Amino acid sequence: MELQILPTISTSFIVISAVLVAIGWGLIIKRKVEAHKKVMLAAGVAALIFFIIYASRTIFIGNTAFGGGEDLKPYYTFFLIFHITLATTGAVFGIVSIISGLKTNLKLHRRIGPITSIIWFFVAITGVLVYLLLYVLFEPGETTSVIKAILGF
Repeated sequence: MELQILPTISTSFIVISAVLVAIGWGLIIKRKVEAHKKVMLAAGVAALIFFIIYASRTIFIGNTAFGGGEDLKPYYTFFLIFHITLATTGAVFGIVSIISGLKTNLKLHRRIGPITSIIWFFVAITGVLVYLLLYVLFEPGETTSVIKAILGF
């Protein structure tokens, strides 16, 4: 099976972002505010790099369809839609968390920051699972438009 370099790189950046979020969480518990800020901004940059690679690949190359059996496709599609919804929610929460932290709106930041982190951990986990399902556990399907890849028509 050929290595899918762009999906591998982009998935790595999601994992890196989640690890940085975990480190940032530990830093704020220790009241290391400046270190927390730097690490969380780095987590945001890692997530942004993921998005740039993913969006570029989607626009210029296309998405890879699920290559597993037809009997598994409905489960994969449901899982993929769950991941996309979670990732979109996590991205919005992440942007609000970063902006509220930078603007020192600490009331909002303290309220949504932990929620954002938990969402992002699930985004990373489900993102890795999507990667494994598309490129490791099954032979990759056809690379095609995003609509065709997700919905299969």
